[in-house]
Parts: sequence; C-alpha cells; structure tokens
Amino acid sequence: MFKPGASLTVKNASSVLGEGLSAIAAGQASIDVSGVTAVDSSAVATLLAWRRAAQARGAALDFGTLPANLQSLADLYGVSPLLNGSVGSAAAPTSATDRHH
Repeated sequence: MFKPGASLTVKNASSVLGEGLSAIAAGQASIDVSGVTAVDSSAVATLLAWRRAAQARGAALDFGTLPANLQSLADLYGVSPLLNGSVGSAAAPTSATDRHH
C-alpha cells in the first residue's frame, strides 16, 4: 500500500502526487495518509486528484482516517465528504454559512 511521508505540502506535492497516481494505476485501492503530519492546501488538492484518478478507473479509493490537521483543512474547504468516501451520503457545504453553524 502506498504511504506518503510525513510531509505533504507545496514543496513536495508534485512528486507525492505522481507516486500516488502510479500506485492507483497499479491497482491500489487505498493510500495510507495516517502518518502525514505536515500539510497545507496542497495536501487536500493531492488527495482530491488521487480520488479523481481512481474514479476515472472506475475504482474506489480509501484514505483511512485522515490525520486531524488534514481533516481540519478538508472541513474548512468543505470537501470532507469527498475525501472520507461518503460522497452522496452528505452534501458538501456550498458556502461559508453552511460550514459555520
């Protein structure tokens, strides 16, 4: 199973993206992001790109439980349902008002 290193930021997102895409192309159905400790918005974009690549292959992709900092960014951007594999079970918020009750 592909497991990115501890950092997934703008500094290494391009190379980590490529590694994950190669794993998906090889048929892997999960990417273990539990060890990722340093993130920025590039991490969210990378996971979304991996999800799209898997969907284009007609495959599911599991990330497991997202680290708290990555989950926080996903919540902030309103894409948690997309990353947590629950697309369709909960609509993503469409505005800041929807996200902040």
